[in-house]
Amino acid sequence: MDEPRIHPSFEQNMAGPLKAEGVEIFQINLGYRCNLECRHCHVEAGPNRPELMSRTVMEMCLQVLQRHPIPTIDITGGTPEMHPDFPWFLEECAALDRRMLVRTNGVILLERSYAAFLDLYAKHKVEVVVSFPHVDLKMTNRQRGEGVYSRLIEAVRLLNESGYGKPDSGLILNLVHNPSGAYLPGLQDSLENHYRQALREKHGIVFNHLFCITNMPIGRYLTYLKKTDNYEDYTTTLVNAFNPATLESVMCKSTLSVGWDGKLYDCDFNQMLGMTVNHGAPEHIEMFDLNSLANRRVVTGNHCYGCTAGAGSSCRGEIA
Repeated sequence: MDEPRIHPSFEQNMAGPLKAEGVEIFQINLGYRCNLECRHCHVEAGPNRPELMSRTVMEMCLQVLQRHPIPTIDITGGTPEMHPDFPWFLEECAALDRRMLVRTNGVILLERSYAAFLDLYAKHKVEVVVSFPHVDLKMTNRQRGEGVYSRLIEAVRLLNESGYGKPDSGLILNLVHNPSGAYLPGLQDSLENHYRQALREKHGIVFNHLFCITNMPIGRYLTYLKKTDNYEDYTTTLVNAFNPATLESVMCKSTLSVGWDGKLYDCDFNQMLGMTVNHGAPEHIEMFDLNSLANRRVVTGNHCYGCTAGAGSSCRGEIA
């Protein structure tokens, strides 16, 4: 990505280097294959993407988790279900008895070839995180593709029938909101209440929490910004909304991202930009060293304004 010509740069806005404070979340990107091609996708995922994590790298990830008590396993893609070895990998991760999340586009669960994941997720009490950009049909379809909204409703209904999102079920269902235009998301609490009421009243479906994630100006969303002449305005919005309080809780301080090829990154966004961990920390899973990675200096760039604007943004939503 071409860095926006902005002042001050992200590094100039920081008081000093950003340092990790441990590895609490081990995020594993199984590849960029997906049955959708969403307009906001920073991964630029799609059905024809060939990048898939090899069995060898998956086994290296399991070995790291077996050696180190990292409390949370966060599996993402693409959509993970399209990886042919995902059922095996999910079972192996579940045997480690950690908190485990799977980030899915939701609609994949309606396809016959992938419907079994509904039972598999429930069996292992996997926390399911579903991309659900907006409660408005037109806005969601515009962002994710025609007909996706109705399929999302059906997918969430099936998850509810499996117990997901229901009180006292122990099965966590979280939704993800991304703005459909070139602006920051609204306040997470307010949007969660709006989603909860609208989805319950219109469709009779429920969920646990809503995560609001700021669209990062990289990947397919960057293409959209440039095509609509919103690139400079959007990056200026991010810079002007920089909130130094978010630096205390940015996700790169507690998360390590493993790419499909085994390379290590401070976050999934750095992964899409090819910015591996640096400053002496090992760059590949085969050289994994928890101590150096847990205390590494984070690699930053102007795109980091996306995580530090306003109330902040992370894979778990607002951070400030």
